[in-house]
Amino acid sequence: MAPTPHQAKTAKAKLISGGKQPKARIARYLKTQEPQLVEGAKAALLLKGIKCSDSMATVLKDLRSVLSPHAKLLTKSNQIVAFDDAGTQSLEFLTTKNDAALFAMASHNKKRPNNLILGRTFDRRVLDMVELGILQYRSINDFPGLPKKRLGSKPLLHFVGDLWSSDHNLKSLQNLLIDFYRGDPVDSLVLSGLDHVMVFTAAEHSIGGATAEPIVHQRTYFMKLKKDPQGGKAPAPYLTPSGPDMDFKLRRTQFASPDLWKLATKQPTTNKTKKKKNQTTNLFGETLGRLHLEKQNIDAKSGKKSKALRLAERAEKEEDRAATESELQQEMGEMEQEFQQTYGFSRNDIA
Repeated sequence: MAPTPHQAKTAKAKLISGGKQPKARIARYLKTQEPQLVEGAKAALLLKGIKCSDSMATVLKDLRSVLSPHAKLLTKSNQIVAFDDAGTQSLEFLTTKNDAALFAMASHNKKRPNNLILGRTFDRRVLDMVELGILQYRSINDFPGLPKKRLGSKPLLHFVGDLWSSDHNLKSLQNLLIDFYRGDPVDSLVLSGLDHVMVFTAAEHSIGGATAEPIVHQRTYFMKLKKDPQGGKAPAPYLTPSGPDMDFKLRRTQFASPDLWKLATKQPTTNKTKKKKNQTTNLFGETLGRLHLEKQNIDAKSGKKSKALRLAERAEKEEDRAATESELQQEMGEMEQEFQQTYGFSRNDIA
């Protein structure tokens, strides 16, 4: 049985203050709560607000089906106003108690009908959250007889529209939606494991000639891979609407401050690879290295020579000496002939 958050918090406080060491069971639990180099799938907590209509309760049930098995649904209503300080503290308590990093709260009232709040936490504190007003919704049950996603399968997320990159709020919402639906992190995917696609289309609309808040259209499709009719090797995907589908717009937002966001996205030093000096990779993926050596005087180096090399060197020197002496004798003979032609007698006659 895992220890309660109160026991873990008390044991951690004792450990920090230099008190008694916690029990082995609690120590193992605390180790699992420490930052991990490779995080698993984030759990989501789904809960109802002060008032929640049947349609919004259906939204939470569909979210549990989409996020399963990493989702937990609370059936009772909660007296929580999310954007107040007291409501934020209540959300932090519930997410800590249920060990969830993501949360979604549905509510319905006259001022904000069909209201859905999505958010996430960092270090047991609310990092950011957005309030969505659902304009139109089609549940999974509205598509009877159609195949559904498999348990634990990852979706393909497709964001359509330039507003996802130009609008600051939608850009932050995109990051939140990816974190909400991404599931288990994996290094590679098998084509047969892809069974559903979620498409988010951001479109502008105008009311009375004035530009209003953009509307996001969420559509979910079941994907089945079949043989390509054109004869290609890769299978062709066939999409079938399977729900849940919704149209929503942004109402209120509470995004993290730049300092807190920088702290939340900080990468551990063990994940950073040290840059290797004097190494490059070419176009073909080959690693090329450069060596820097001191200047060497090769002429002054004398290595050990074999007997054959010594004899060859001696013979070469003797040949050079004989050739030099032959050239000197020839030059002296030519000089003697020139002297005799000039003066009519040789130098030997003078002696």
